[in-house]
Order: sequence, then structure tokens, then C-alpha cells
Amino acid sequence: MTSNQISNGILKAIGIILGIALLLYFLFKIQSVIVYIAIASVISLIGRPIILFLRRRLKFKNTIAVIVTMLLFIGLIFSLIRLFVPLIIEQGNNLALLDMEKLQSNMEVLHRELLAYFQINNIDVQQSIKDSELLSKIDYSLIPNFLNSLVSGLGNFSIGLFSVLFISFFFLKDSKLLENGMMTVVPEGNESRWQKSSAKIKDLLSRYFVGLIFQILILFIIYSIGLTIIGVQNAIVIAFLCALLNLIPYVGPLIGAVLMILLTMTSSLGQSFTEVILPKSLWVFVVIAIGQLFDNFISQPVIFSKSVKSHPLEIFLIILIAGILFGVVGLIVAIPAYTAIKVILKEFLSDNKIVKKLTKNL
Repeated sequence: MTSNQISNGILKAIGIILGIALLLYFLFKIQSVIVYIAIASVISLIGRPIILFLRRRLKFKNTIAVIVTMLLFIGLIFSLIRLFVPLIIEQGNNLALLDMEKLQSNMEVLHRELLAYFQINNIDVQQSIKDSELLSKIDYSLIPNFLNSLVSGLGNFSIGLFSVLFISFFFLKDSKLLENGMMTVVPEGNESRWQKSSAKIKDLLSRYFVGLIFQILILFIIYSIGLTIIGVQNAIVIAFLCALLNLIPYVGPLIGAVLMILLTMTSSLGQSFTEVILPKSLWVFVVIAIGQLFDNFISQPVIFSKSVKSHPLEIFLIILIAGILFGVVGLIVAIPAYTAIKVILKEFLSDNKIVKKLTKNL
């Protein structure tokens, strides 16, 4: 090997590294656009069965079916916003989010009531809290800071919402738009395989996301009925928020349970702790337990087995690994990504023994 070949090889390697670095930097700078496209893709997959129903059963033209579907999504979004505004206002008043002294005073009242309750039962919680220095570690300024960031993010949210809806419209109008874009990077000779894989992926993921909507709806109904019977204020809004958090596997239900109990307790501040706050919180916990038992043993197995056609243990391991590697984002995208990978592997590596075992149900 001559010196010119070595130098050319080094320059080529440096050029490839720089190209990859520039590509990664470019993707990092346009990450918001990538997120918009990803959300629009999910919306298009959810809207796909609606459009097919409108076209096949009601004989709508494609454009009319897309417009009706988009109007349904827009109506749903604005309905959710109208639902959450009263909760935000009420909880803002209950927690005195912009009045730090009142917030701290309310938390101290709740703290004293908790101590009084446990002292009756001869449990020295106060000393345990002092030993852990828990109260001194609470930064109450996090709440107004969060609100400030939320308000400042409303402008970005409006831009993002318009972008997602705009992209979703064209994804729904031309279902092969994203697929044709991907075809530009597919090697020649593999186009037919990719088209078959793409159709299978769209079908499975569409069924999966529609299944998730039914999962959220079932939890929402259980939570709404339970919280309404208990007498929790804004029961429907709290139920929907906690059901929505269930989209995050394993972690979401825990966050939803804590949030539901916390909102219940803060809505009852000023009332008797032993006679009102504690019993109501315990009943809320029972409602959460019923909802999660139904979801874990009935809803989820049906959704996973019927939509993505994977064993529950297989799904659990994939979600666990994705969560360890990529955090909350990994938990959310684990199942769709794994499903897509399985379909592609079956199409391109169908003779592999491991692939055959994993994709036997596809």
C-alpha cells in the first residue's frame, strides 16, 4: 500500500466522520420537525381506519373523508383543552401556585393533619421526617417555575399543533407519501419487499394505536365512575388525565396514581383529614387498583395479542430494555418500533432461525 493510498483512505475516513457528524447535528437542530412528523404519522395511523370506513361504507371521496377525520381530531383536541382549563384554574387556586406563602401554609396544614393522625396510632412520623430532612429539601419554587415555562411554551405549542395537523392532513390524504419518501433510500431490487413490509407495519401499528385508544377509554370510564361516586371534584378531567398517563408503560400508571391521590387531597384542603381527606384518598386508591387490575389482566393482553401479535413476556422484556436504554421515550416507542423491526426482519431475513421464531405469529 502506497503513501497516497493511505492518505486517501485517511481523508476518506475523516470525510465520512465529518459527514456523519454534520448529519447528526442537522437532525439535532430539526428535532422538533422530526417529532412533528412522528406525531403526524401516529395520527395518520389512528385516522386510517376512520378514513377506510368513510370511504368503503359511506362512499365518501378520499379528500372529504380526510377532511371529516381531521375535523374530528380538531374537535377532540379543543374539547380536551376545554376540559383541562377548569382543572388547571381550580388546582391553581387550591395549591396557590402563584402564592408561595399560601402554598407552604397549605402544605404545613396537611403535614400537621398527617402527624395528628399518625400520633393517634402511636407512629412517630415527625421524627422520621426530621431525620430524613425531607421538608427542607422541598423546593416550592419548582411549581411556579413550571407554570412560567408552561405559559412560555404555549406559543411553541400552537406552532407545533398547526404543524402536526398540517402534516397529518397530507399523510392521511396520501397514505403512501411517507412510504414513497422512504423508497428513495431503499436499495434497488428491494422495493417490492419494502412495500409489503410497509403495508404490514401500517396495518399492525394502526390496530395497535386504535387498541390503545380503547385501553384509555376503558380506564377513563372506570376512573370516571369511581371518582364520581366518591365525590371527587373535576372527576372526569382527572380520570382522563390519569388514563392518558397509562400510555407510558409501568411508569405512567404509578405517576397517574400519585397524581390522582394528590389532586383528591388538595381539592379537600381545609376539611377534616381523618373524616374526609384520608377516607376519600383510600377510596381513590381502590378505584386505581380496580382500573389497573382490569387493564393489566384484560385490556393489555388483548391489545398486544390482537394488534402487534407478540407474547406478553416478549413485550415486557422489550419495554424493560428500551426503558433502561432510552428512558421514558424508550418506554413509549418500544412496542411500535419492535413491531416494525419484526416485520422488516421477517421480510428480508425470513430464513433466519431466530427471526422465524420471533415472527411466527405475523
